Amino acid sequence: MAPTKTPDAPSPTLTPTLTPTLTPTLAPLVAAIRGSAVAVTEPSKPKSGQASLDGRWTIDDSAEIYQTRLWGKGFFDINAKGHVVVRPTRVLGHEIDLFEVVNGMRERGLNTPVLLHFSDLLERRMRDMREAFNAAIAENNYRGSYFGVYPIKVNQQRRVVEEVRRNGVELGFGLEVGSKPELLAVMGLTTDSPDRLIICNGFKEEKYIEFVTLAAKLGRNIIPVIENIGELKLIVEYAKRLGVRPKIGVRMNLATPGAGRWRHSSGVKAKFGLSLTEVLETLNYLKERDMADCLQLLHCHMGSQIHDIRQVNAGVNELTRIYVELVKMGAGLKYLDVGGGMGIDYDGSQTAFEFSTNYSLQEYASSVVYKAMSVCDEEGVEHPIIVTESGRAMVAQQSVLIFDVLGTNRPDRSPPPASLAGLPLVDGELPRPLIDLWELHQSISERRLLEQYHDALEAREEAMRLFSVGYLTLEHRAVIDQLFWSISARIRDKSKDMGAHMPEELADLDSTLSDMYFCNLSIFQSLPDIWAINQLFPIMPIHRLDERPTRKATLADITCDSDGKIDRFVDDHDIKKFVELHEYEEGSTYLIGAFLVGAYQETLGDLHNLFGDTHVAHIKLDENGQWWVDEIVEGDSITEVLKYVQFDATQLGAEIRRECERAVRKKQLTPKESKLFMKIYETGLAGYTYLEPTRTISES
Repeated sequence: MAPTKTPDAPSPTLTPTLTPTLTPTLAPLVAAIRGSAVAVTEPSKPKSGQASLDGRWTIDDSAEIYQTRLWGKGFFDINAKGHVVVRPTRVLGHEIDLFEVVNGMRERGLNTPVLLHFSDLLERRMRDMREAFNAAIAENNYRGSYFGVYPIKVNQQRRVVEEVRRNGVELGFGLEVGSKPELLAVMGLTTDSPDRLIICNGFKEEKYIEFVTLAAKLGRNIIPVIENIGELKLIVEYAKRLGVRPKIGVRMNLATPGAGRWRHSSGVKAKFGLSLTEVLETLNYLKERDMADCLQLLHCHMGSQIHDIRQVNAGVNELTRIYVELVKMGAGLKYLDVGGGMGIDYDGSQTAFEFSTNYSLQEYASSVVYKAMSVCDEEGVEHPIIVTESGRAMVAQQSVLIFDVLGTNRPDRSPPPASLAGLPLVDGELPRPLIDLWELHQSISERRLLEQYHDALEAREEAMRLFSVGYLTLEHRAVIDQLFWSISARIRDKSKDMGAHMPEELADLDSTLSDMYFCNLSIFQSLPDIWAINQLFPIMPIHRLDERPTRKATLADITCDSDGKIDRFVDDHDIKKFVELHEYEEGSTYLIGAFLVGAYQETLGDLHNLFGDTHVAHIKLDENGQWWVDEIVEGDSITEVLKYVQFDATQLGAEIRRECERAVRKKQLTPKESKLFMKIYETGLAGYTYLEPTRTISES
């Protein structure tokens, strides 16, 4: 069974300073952040799965089924047309209709799947973080400051990093790198702001450290965080050689255990970081060289997607305790880096569930500030500069993946026949399991639903055994399947009235009888965390939301891999094994969106079946609230993905041309057919790796 969401556990009482009477200037700001802007839309609260009183399906019913206004946090909603809209600034009327955007992409010759980035939403999210910490600092009379730092590993796409850099100039955000390539990219992007805080994590060899030291000599505000004692010795060696007084950070492995899916990425067995003994060894090493003042940053990793605020409180408390003791021992510490971990409420439940968070952004900021302040005040240590590296919380919400449905597979596609007359006989009679299922189909009783379901299962199993030894014909088996699925559907429908008394086996029938919707995407390329770690993303249609969805379905991608499917969906109390969708008619347009996918998905994707990167469109709002396309990055062509795996498209084309000429000589093809074949082949090489609408050669 899927893990059940647990209600929020009460957080430890911090102090009355977390909920003070605010100044007039801060009050509206904090209210907006604390409310996560859900109240902006003022949604109605229909009962889940039920239409309005007059029987008509409304957009409020759809918002309830898909939990749109809960995980949407004011950024996502449904308009009167039944289309999903994005409100990047959370301002009513300033919204982007996703269905219109996709149509606009098609008019530009770009088909789904397409990844949409919303630049204004990213900026709003960064401002939310800055304003939340500013408010917490003001509330608590904190005497330090705050730096948000973006780890570019979360989404390394050039445009995303550039937007973080640009917004960070005003908001005071820095950047974090974990490798030489990331460092070289960030250095080139930040020449206009040399005082920008750059934190260097990850393992470092001599060339990495040499470059960091030269960057410090250049005047950059750069802090290498040592992961082992060997790195410390190299930093000291290059600092002496180049005449630099470096800023040095150290990552500490906390004793506080991790929480959630990534709980093992923190704690004493974490991949990165020093033990307490090694931290003290680091300080003594620097003291012996009169460099204790160079140890300026203390860092830790508490985990990723931390869902419980108590874990944050415990981790910050332990880290600050170590910080103040190191200061009293002579370290020149100024920065308290609590790392990443601020979570995203993927399901909107705001609970201590691994895909949710039982805290708001404001509570997170207030907890970090208050814990750091209280420990420092207790020990008489100056308040540090607080640093966070919460990349997921910064960029996840600004990306939406849109893909189209190609077809469906439905268990109830073929209803059972009106009678059994005409079916072939075996030894003068119909097979017993077939007769049993037929009689059961005619006599479904609400009083015996579970018993009758068991009878249907037993008859079907017996039929399969008879078929395996040749006593049933293929025609018999087809009718048995039709009867079984029809019986199951009728039992499912009648069991709805059982409410809380419904047996578990019958409750699972919704999942058993769900359709398969085949979708034009690769899970491995665009949503790899679904395959790799069972990540939960909000997924829903982006149109027809003023209509009742009548089908329950799982989703399958177009890769040749059984793992290329989505069968876990957002629910209000658990994880659903299906998503409610509308009837799909072959040849029609039906578009589905996966939301909150801006963290990790683009750079973790792989080339399974050589499906490449999707088209990417960066969408912005003008001052009048009208959307426009700021930049389009076309997805990989087949030629490009072949090049990734060392195939030369030119050479491949030449080989095909030679084969065509041989076929012309043998009169298998005419010269005109040879030319047509080559044109189709060359057009294919230049085309999108995903399925495209049918078109003629002349149209292309």
